Amino acid sequence: MTQALALPRIIQGGMGVGVSDWRLARTVSMLGHLGVVSGTGIDTVLVRRLQDGDIGGHVRRAMAKFPLPRAAEDVLRLYFREGGRPPGTPYKSTPMYRQAVSTARQQLSMLAAFVEVTLAKEGHRGQVGMNLLTKIQLPNLAFLYGAMLAGVDYILMGAGVPREIPGALDLMAKHQTASLRLDLENPTAAPALYIKFDPMEHWDGPPPEIRRPMFLAIIASNSLATMLTRKATGKVDGFVIEGPTGGGHNAPARGELRYNERGEPVYGERDEVDLEKMRQLGVPFWTAGGAGSPDRVVEALEAGAAGVQVGTLFAYSDESGMTEPVKRSILAHALRDDVDVFTDLRASPTGYPFKVVRWGGDPAIGVKRQRVCDVGGLRVSYITPQGTVGYRCPAEPEKDYVRKGGKAEETEGRKCLCNALMANIGIGQLREDGWVEPPLITSGTDLTIISTFLAGRTRYSAKDVIDYLLSKCGPESSGVVPLSVPEVAAVRRG
Repeated sequence: MTQALALPRIIQGGMGVGVSDWRLARTVSMLGHLGVVSGTGIDTVLVRRLQDGDIGGHVRRAMAKFPLPRAAEDVLRLYFREGGRPPGTPYKSTPMYRQAVSTARQQLSMLAAFVEVTLAKEGHRGQVGMNLLTKIQLPNLAFLYGAMLAGVDYILMGAGVPREIPGALDLMAKHQTASLRLDLENPTAAPALYIKFDPMEHWDGPPPEIRRPMFLAIIASNSLATMLTRKATGKVDGFVIEGPTGGGHNAPARGELRYNERGEPVYGERDEVDLEKMRQLGVPFWTAGGAGSPDRVVEALEAGAAGVQVGTLFAYSDESGMTEPVKRSILAHALRDDVDVFTDLRASPTGYPFKVVRWGGDPAIGVKRQRVCDVGGLRVSYITPQGTVGYRCPAEPEKDYVRKGGKAEETEGRKCLCNALMANIGIGQLREDGWVEPPLITSGTDLTIISTFLAGRTRYSAKDVIDYLLSKCGPESSGVVPLSVPEVAAVRRG
């Protein structure tokens, strides 16, 4: 029986590594909106949860439902530690992704996405989405297929141009081979290289029936929306329009680069998306980035949007995956208007501007971060002098990066976001020398005015966020918008 689809008024943003985890997404979905789990680094999150003893048994409960039981058993054997790691023991790492990896490595990624979506969908009939970064190419096809095995309803992708993703979803829904053109930092005139994923390599018999999720592209310009509408390899079902005030990575400013007195990029009219032009495309859209207030919700609906995507308010809710001490500390400082959100042009190895939270209780103050690359999520691919594919990251040790042909100046100010964002959710790596990875919190600029929403509170729930956002909307705007029967059928056909 086909589940009726609906367009949500509120999309809970897919934040960081594990901040928008299954608990938060499940809560938002149960409240009638779109809960979104972050797929970024989800394989590392899975194995670290297992090494910490899988408190509550949630991961193992979802793993037991994975339709490739032998793969799940192998992962348990390799990574699960009853009672957690012995004190002072670093996490065991997963093999870093390459253009081509083993079947077992693909299945670990599939399993991780499956577990997160399965847990988010437990106990309700609401919709669940997964957010992935286009920039992190190598594991994405395996993540997508694993999420589809769990019945994910939406896929949201930005941080790049996800032109090939809709077509890949179409193919994988039929268990057919999908591919992505490998992005190379130094492309050559040689034939293009591809990342390929063949679902049938993983099945000894007939695979289970799965469906294509709806695909939402996260964009920052009208031109990108128009291009994706016309030239994507499959149907783009909607757009999330993310402005420069959103958390995490932002699009670079368009036109002549200008900076304020703090060294942050200055965004202007060219960086604003024309919502009327978005309406003319005839594709549903949601506004994001600074959308976390009742007034912004009303403005979005009046402009023809289906709703809004909100991240920052949900990031500090009781249900989010951010560690409790960090949440409590930031909110306490926010009540005193003692938080700052800085757009750092150098922090991210991707080269994109990246929002960083500064507050008096930051445990990373005065800490010199180690340069390391042992997760490898943000490595870029390049062609070596020998003609093979190599991998490098500006946040790795400078000598390693330069040895691989990178420029030393590209390493200045770069931080290993893979490890730092793991620390945000309490699974930061412990080094053999005893050094513990400190957190690096990212938020949208809404954090600087969150005291209005807090109204003196030091904690709140995801339901409080939704009630607040919809407080100026009429009853007709407080829930989801059903799709027509023909629309449902069209989506299911891809």
